[in-house]
Amino acid sequence: MMKLFDEPIPSNNLLPYDGIVEYYGVVFGNPEVYYKSLIEEINWQHDQALIFGKLITTKRKVAWHGDEPFEYKYSGIEKIASPWNSTLLHLKQRIEQLSGDSYNSCLLNLYHDGSEGMSWHSDAERDLKKQGSIASVTFGAPRKFSFKHKYSKQRIDILLEDGSLLIMKGTTQDYWLHQLPPTTKVSSPRINLTFRTIENSNKLSKNNK
Repeated sequence: MMKLFDEPIPSNNLLPYDGIVEYYGVVFGNPEVYYKSLIEEINWQHDQALIFGKLITTKRKVAWHGDEPFEYKYSGIEKIASPWNSTLLHLKQRIEQLSGDSYNSCLLNLYHDGSEGMSWHSDAERDLKKQGSIASVTFGAPRKFSFKHKYSKQRIDILLEDGSLLIMKGTTQDYWLHQLPPTTKVSSPRINLTFRTIENSNKLSKNNK
């Protein structure tokens, strides 16, 4: 699966090969307004993960929303999508307009400061659309975001700005890992939204709501 240099690379692609990552820069004016709305409107919960059979609760908080009550499992924990609210729908529509792609769900993360991050991983859960587009939006503190090729180990770093949009698509998740590295240089919070497309998930039945 070591596919290097095999496909045409768009001129605005951050990756040199094996995937497409497009950084649109700041696309939302007055990002502090969106940040405030998301802080107040979202039912934030501490994230949980099963690590070697042990349930770990993180300081980071999360939420999961979608077109329907999709069941989504990652880190060994299953989540049920809540309905969209007006702020999330507005953001989704704007991103779809810019990217030309459509999304039916969104995973939200609230990082309280630079001590909270995400280790190297790929967004390759079986419920996600294969080689689908994932749109990442940042509100709050700018943070460094990193990519690392799974085989060549080449690394790409970018600063995600307040109000910015980054799109990952194509074979990116097959060949590249990404992370949000912890840092002591950031003391303020950041909200990240990743809009996704769920294809294979079961939906919570009405009787189980």
